[in-house]
Amino acid sequence: MKNSTLSQRDLSVLWHPCTQMHDHESFPLIPIKSAKGVWLEDFEGNRYLDAISSWWVNLFGHANPDINAALKAQLETLEHVIFAGFTHETAINLAEKLVDLTPAGLSRCFYADNGSSAVEVALKMSFHSWQNQGQTRKTKFITLENSYHGETLGALAVGDVALYKKTYAPLLMDVITVPSPDCYFREKNEAWADYSTRQFAHLDNTLQQYAGEICAVIIEPLVQCAGGMRMYDPIYLTLLRDACHKYNVHLIADEIAVGFGRTGTLFACEQASISPDFLCLSKGLTGGYLPLSAVLTTDAIYDAFYDNYANQKAFLHSHSYTGNALACRAALATLTIFETQHIVDANLLLAAKMTALSKRFIDHAHVSEVRQTGMILAIELVKDKRSRAPYPWQERRGLQVYQYALQKGVLLRPLGNVIYFMPPYVITHEELNVMFDIAWQAITSATQH
Repeated sequence: MKNSTLSQRDLSVLWHPCTQMHDHESFPLIPIKSAKGVWLEDFEGNRYLDAISSWWVNLFGHANPDINAALKAQLETLEHVIFAGFTHETAINLAEKLVDLTPAGLSRCFYADNGSSAVEVALKMSFHSWQNQGQTRKTKFITLENSYHGETLGALAVGDVALYKKTYAPLLMDVITVPSPDCYFREKNEAWADYSTRQFAHLDNTLQQYAGEICAVIIEPLVQCAGGMRMYDPIYLTLLRDACHKYNVHLIADEIAVGFGRTGTLFACEQASISPDFLCLSKGLTGGYLPLSAVLTTDAIYDAFYDNYANQKAFLHSHSYTGNALACRAALATLTIFETQHIVDANLLLAAKMTALSKRFIDHAHVSEVRQTGMILAIELVKDKRSRAPYPWQERRGLQVYQYALQKGVLLRPLGNVIYFMPPYVITHEELNVMFDIAWQAITSATQH
């Protein structure tokens, strides 16, 4: 089978996400035949290093033997059952494990299918819990500039990346947006913590003014991923947690992209020693195998819905595949790998290697910043280094990096002109060398004219 044959068949029937399909008239799709570890292989034997963990989901490599074995065992007993009125041991085991691993106070687990759905659940739970408590004025949410929380309508509303949101603005609920703690905009020589603290004043003032109308603040802890891998200091989370307590507002931590070891701790909130009222998890939860998300919340939120049926306080939100047994089993296998192989500690060594390999990019004539939080590293390309003037988006410099790297056997998928690395945790130091060498060549090629 040739790549071109499958690509043409695909284009006659499929519509791909986050893609202008017209591009594939000149830039063919790549059909993948198999994958192992950090490597993808197409139908003509070409291999590609998966430097972005297949959209940030694959933690322990493709065809991981431990997760494979767990799924095979689960297939022999139960694949799925309705989760209303029924339950099963695998879902219970996973919920118990998540309650044990997540920050203190998160004692209830609600399953959904994907990250956007988890955000929808958290938004609805927050709003509905206030309604159930008679706080009917609380109808709004606060979000950060440049934030991203998914692409279903509720999740899209509380995001702030115009590329995804602008077209659908007439369909979306109104939210209050405050300046981001994004440290890319700090003053020269200003510490991350100082800038993040200074930026928090905007949110504190907004809470003081509107607290009686606010259900929750929703935030991506430490890294605004789809917004260009922009990063900030944990002090912002500490201040936010205190303020939410003070003003009686929920805190929703969207760790869909940053959870499960990406930031250097199992969960990003740990770096600020905080517990949110809602913790949204997905992506790496199943090691990249199956769709699953979870919303962890508190007994206080749960109790706001717990009542006699006649009082109509139940949380009526469902997904057909809620608590899917296969997905839950993959997630349990993933968490077992974290525990038995001491992954968070091992990642510190990988992150240090990434830091060392990225140093040569700092002085590149068209790189304004190299930033890193744990296993996430980003390189910001600019037209002019001194002024930080960006390349015009129409030039699609990031796409040129992507195309060059693919030809050399590395899958990078930049966010605009931000080149980032979020590799699987099973990547070796030698594979990191390859990844950064090809990235250097690709960036040099894309910025030399």
